[in-house]
Amino acid sequence: MRIDIITVVPELLESPFNHSILKRAKERGLLEIHIHNPRETTPYKQGQVDDYQFGGGAGMVMMAEPLAIVIDKLKEERTYDEVIFMTPDGVLFDQKTANRLSMKGNLIIICGHYKGIDDRIRQHYVTMEISVGDYVLSGGELGAAIVVDAVGRLLPGVLNDETSALFDSFQDGLLAPPVYTRPADFRGWKIPDILLCGDPKKVDQWRHEQSIKRTGERRPELLKGME
Repeated sequence: MRIDIITVVPELLESPFNHSILKRAKERGLLEIHIHNPRETTPYKQGQVDDYQFGGGAGMVMMAEPLAIVIDKLKEERTYDEVIFMTPDGVLFDQKTANRLSMKGNLIIICGHYKGIDDRIRQHYVTMEISVGDYVLSGGELGAAIVVDAVGRLLPGVLNDETSALFDSFQDGLLAPPVYTRPADFRGWKIPDILLCGDPKKVDQWRHEQSIKRTGERRPELLKGME
């Protein structure tokens, strides 16, 4: 998979993509992440990429031309499955969306900044709009990092145990069950006996029951969606 991210503050993305699972994905040649700063190719003086809103109002808007130049150049080089815009009024990002995007080959992610981007870019280039929550961030970079992390870890070969992602929260519509590791007795706090029974079927049944219980306690609306 190749993901191209357009941002005016690329420094915000340096750390998330250079550590842990995403670093491993890049080293294994399973994921390419390329960052593009429209300030470097803008036709306007002094790297200008934003201007005042037509009609007045507070806040600057990212201009159409600097963004279009970057997108056009990328699309001349390859075909993209989605051009994604990170925005508070987009569709709420969830595990199903991450699963669907992990099956794609090439993605562009546009990170808005300031008051947003000229809406003509949304109308003529963007194919998918994503929000990571009902709140407003200073820009789309942190949201883009979340999307890339959630998608990248699903690529075959990224995780050392490829079955691990299958049991993450939300993969089956439920929250993940509690997990434990050694020692079995820590400060007198013992793990459930069922985990030491040696019967995988009984353990799986217990985990499923715990998933339902935890989901009912913490996210009951998910259970209603399964009825």
